Formats: sequence, C-alpha cells, structure tokens
Amino acid sequence: MIVKANGPRPLIVRLRNFVGDAVLGLPALRLLERHGYQLQLVGKGWAPDLFAAEGWPVHVRPKKLGDRIKQLRRLRAEARRLDPDFDRRSNAVVFPGAISAALDMRLAGLRAEGYAGDGRSWLLARSHAIYMQVHTLRSYWDLSCAFLGISEPPPASIDFKVSAAQFAQADALLQQHGVRPGFVLVCPFANDTIELVDKTWPHFPAFVERLVASGQQVLICPGPNEVEGGRRMYPTALRLEGVGLGVYNALLARARLVVSNDTGPAHMAAAVGAPLLSVIGPTPLALWAPWGPNVEIMQRYPEWFTADEVLARVLQRLASAPA
Repeated sequence: MIVKANGPRPLIVRLRNFVGDAVLGLPALRLLERHGYQLQLVGKGWAPDLFAAEGWPVHVRPKKLGDRIKQLRRLRAEARRLDPDFDRRSNAVVFPGAISAALDMRLAGLRAEGYAGDGRSWLLARSHAIYMQVHTLRSYWDLSCAFLGISEPPPASIDFKVSAAQFAQADALLQQHGVRPGFVLVCPFANDTIELVDKTWPHFPAFVERLVASGQQVLICPGPNEVEGGRRMYPTALRLEGVGLGVYNALLARARLVVSNDTGPAHMAAAVGAPLLSVIGPTPLALWAPWGPNVEIMQRYPEWFTADEVLARVLQRLASAPA
C-alpha cells in the first residue's frame, strides 16, 4: 500500500556516475515517487537529457567540492520552504557507494541514507547493509525499499519514457540521413573493463562490415569521445554524431534490432523495450545483464563469439522480426 503525505515531501537523490547505472536506478526512483516523494536529482552532465521525459528536476553536479556543497545547500533551503519537517527526517538518498557522495550530503546539512561501506556510515543519517551478489537494478531497488521501510519485488521491465518531442527529433534525424525503417543500431563502444579485461567485443568492426555487406542499414551514434573511433573503425556504417541521450533513447526504440557490447546504451535499449542482442565478455550477467524481456545475451567467456556467428544470429533475428 502506498501512503502519501498531505503536503510535499522533497527528496534529494544523488545518481550514479555511469549511464548504465543511472538507467538501472530508474525503477527505484519511480518507487520513491510513488510513495509521495518529490524528487530532486543530482547527477552528471548527461543526466538532464537522459531523464528529460521523466519530468524530474535534474541538477548537474559541480566538480569542485565547494560548489557541490553550495548546490546541495540551495536545494535544501528550497526544500525547507516547501516542507517544514524536511530537516527532521531522512531527506536524501545516495545511490553511489563512494565516501565522497555521503560527505557532500553531510557537509550540506542533509540527512542522507545509503549503503554502508567505504567507511562512510558515520556520514549518513542511516546506513543499510549491501548484498553484493544481486543484480545492480535490484541493489538500487532494495535501497529505496529500505528507505521506505517496505519489501516488494522490482518490475520485470524498466519502461523508460520517451517523449513525443524526442521521437520527433529522432525521426527528423533519420529522414535527414536517409535512414529507412528496419535499420540495425549497433553500440560498439564500451569504455570500461571488468577485472582489467576489456569489455569490448573485439570482432565488432568485422561484424559491422559484413552486416552492411549483407544489405542492412547499420546505424551508430558515437558519444563525444567516440567520434574519431567511429569514423575510423566503422566507415561503412551510418553515423549520427552529437546525439543527446534522450533522442538516443528514441532512436533505440525505433530500431528493428540493437546489437551492443556491455555498455550504457545497451541498458538504455533494454529499458525502452527495443529488441536487443548483447555480445558480452567478462561481465557477470547475474549482476549486470541488461534488464528487460526483449534481451538476448551471447556470452561464452573467456572466448568470444566470432563475427560470423553473431552475424548469423542477427540475420536470423531480422528474418523473424516484424518489418
């Protein structure tokens, strides 16, 4: 049962620093909202665009400590004007596990809750034990449940919202570049490692070349640090550069199939309900698999699937998919 307060209950939430984590935290945010909290999110520079269709205020976290404290104190002052009890209750949630995230809240005078660890429990109004062997989405969901004092299972799908304006911008881009319906969107970049092992499928360039040669329109949307690599490694693909994350969500939702590494856009694709084939290497699936009913994983680590094996599966998927 959801019990909402009579008046507004502002809640300041610090988001994680990676796109995939932020996407996986979305159900936990909605749970807090359903229980009557008015969310004020604080995150990286891409966060306002990513969450634009959700309607929550999203504040870009400054780099300097002093500026971060000023920002949080301003948010606290605004919240106190709305809710006289703001300072007498837990009033912030910290999704990151780093000590700096809890320290920012404490120095701003906020009563934050988050997971224990990193020696930061004394900085929190209440800390919660973390269970490491659960899916990351479940970890954020459980933290929100602990904050609310409830217990319920997470949803089977994330159902990331995409606005009409985002779809309109995506459709205009597709038309401008001559992209026909039925395109394949590939997400070949993965800027991270698992236990020092690269998460990037090494055969992605060969796969894209062969997929284009098969007659498919292949689209990539390189991020700001991936433009040069996209041009050099994927010259035969249609490249949309400088696409914001909100419009990227719309492009993913329009794709006939998305093929990805273990990367943030893979979680975005799963969250908007796009049909997703993710080629994954060292990533523990129980912790980090994309979340949703339209997800297919190809993993046989420590080996990798070949370009031809993935191509065969993609063409099989496309042959059975709606046009």
